[in-house]
This record gives sequence, C-alpha cells and structure tokens, in this order.
Amino acid sequence: MEGVLLGFGIVLALVGVGVLASILLPTRTGAMQEGLTPVIYYITNPALMFILLAETELAEVLSVYTPIALIVAAATAAVYALLSRFILKCQAAQIAVGAMASCYVNAGNIGIPIALYAVGSSAPVVSVLLAQLLVIAPVFLTIFAWCGRKTGSHGSAASAGTAGSAGSAGTSPTLVRTVLRSVANPVTTGTAAGALFAATSLTLPPIIWTPLEMLGQASIPLLLVVFGMSLRGQKPLAQRNVRADVVLGSVVKLALMPLIAWAVAYYLFRVEGTALLGVVAMAALPTAQNVFLFSAQFGLRVTLVRDIILVSSLLALPASLLVALLLG
Repeated sequence: MEGVLLGFGIVLALVGVGVLASILLPTRTGAMQEGLTPVIYYITNPALMFILLAETELAEVLSVYTPIALIVAAATAAVYALLSRFILKCQAAQIAVGAMASCYVNAGNIGIPIALYAVGSSAPVVSVLLAQLLVIAPVFLTIFAWCGRKTGSHGSAASAGTAGSAGSAGTSPTLVRTVLRSVANPVTTGTAAGALFAATSLTLPPIIWTPLEMLGQASIPLLLVVFGMSLRGQKPLAQRNVRADVVLGSVVKLALMPLIAWAVAYYLFRVEGTALLGVVAMAALPTAQNVFLFSAQFGLRVTLVRDIILVSSLLALPASLLVALLLG
C-alpha cells in the first residue's frame, strides 16, 4: 500500500508541476510542450526503454510475465470489442480505437515508478512494455491502417517523423508501408535494441552507458510534466455521442482488465504474492497516451481515446489502491 501511494504521489507531484506551469505561464505552455515533446519522443524515451531492457533478465520476463501480459491484453480487447459491437452497435474503426484504449496501459510513464516502489522489481513493467511495443502495438496499428483505408483516412504526416516520404501528394501509402513507418518509431527501436543487448549479454562502455542512463532517467519526469500541461482546460465526456463508449472503455480498463489479469496469473500461471500484485497493478494502470497518437496518425476517432485516457488517469489511483489492499 505504501509503495503504491509513494509511486502515485511522485507521479501526481510531477503532473502537478505541469499543471502549475500551465496556470502561471499560460502563454508559454504551448511552446514548452512543442519543444519538450520531440525531445522525449526521439531521445529520452528510447534511451529509457534501452536501459530498462538491457539490464533485464529476459528469461524470467519472457517465461511468465510477458505471456500473461499478452493474454490479458487480448482477452480485455476482445471483451470490449464484443460489448461495443453488439450492445453499443459501433462500427469497426471506433471498436478498434476503443479496444486498444481499454487494454494498452501507461506502463512507460506511471508503470515504472509503481513497479519499482510497490513491487520492488522492474520485471512486471518490462514485460508489459515488451508485449505492448513489440506485439500489441503492431497488431493494432495494422488494424488502424486497415480501418483508415476503409474510411478513406490517411496516416498523419507526423507518423514516425516520415512526413512526405510516402510518395506524391494525394497518394495513399500501401498498408504494409504505413504500418512499418508507424511501428519503426524510436521507442520501439530502443526497446528492440535493449532486448538484443539483454539477450546477447552485450555491454556498453561507461562513456556511452552513463549518458544514456542520464537521458533515460529524465524521460519520466519530462513526460509527466508535459502531460500535466496538457490537462488544463480538458473536459471529459463533453461529447454526448461517445459518452457510452468512454464509460465502457474506462470500466473495462480499470475494473475488468485487473480482474482478468488476476485470474490469468493466479489460475493459469500459479503466480502469487508480490509477483501477483505486480501483474494486477500493471493491469490497473490508466490508458497510455500512445493510443491517442496512434489513432490520430490514422485519422480515427481521437475524442474517444482522449476521454478514456483522462477518465482512466483520474480513477487509476483508487483502482490501484484497491488492488494493493486486496492483494497486500
């Protein structure tokens, strides 16, 4: 319990710095966000993913934690998709966006401090990052690309920094090319490189490793401050036509996904104690901001994702405290 409170306390303090900056410096907040976001995206976040993976025992993570993360995400997305299709009568593009928002957790921002302070190990969060960045994201990006092509939408020029490289203006890129450009982003590249170093036991000399470690350690504070800046003026559930979808996605994310994680870890993999707490705590994290970025890149419904992110972020603390209380 104390670890969860400490982890969320650190997160909330840094988010509060961003909110305070947006209030005290309203005319400069936009410029600060525009300046910090590419630094985080292209430099500090890839460095963080690399140093996390490079120091991880992949055998332990891949043998138990990563399969659990994949099964939990697939089951959660499937439940949301079925409920959205047969109860809310949503179309394919909206179902895809909501399904990813309900199962793709904010492991990179909030998960790392929660895992380190509440569980005392980075294994649960590393497994989620591996599953999401190397498997889940590519699958959903493929679906998003298909939905975007079906609805006549094109990937954003911001996709992985490859603006203008798809061909002549007005030419829709092929499905494979669109997905490859989106998947081959700096964060995924950093994750894959870290996994390679961990698998091969390669090491870097201190003159290279120490600067990478410093850059990686700066990523989470910067991300949380920027997120705090973006919260000012946000009004969740403002659009009535997506309220039911937002409620469904938030309930599935914060209530059903942790329950599925507990059942899969406890009954299928016989995980208990602190390890079980780590698995369920990762499932109780809010939706990752990457889902908003991905849906925007393919011209899909961003309002739904934005509201699920905001609602799940606001309710993640009580959800995580409940998990800690029930699992000790």
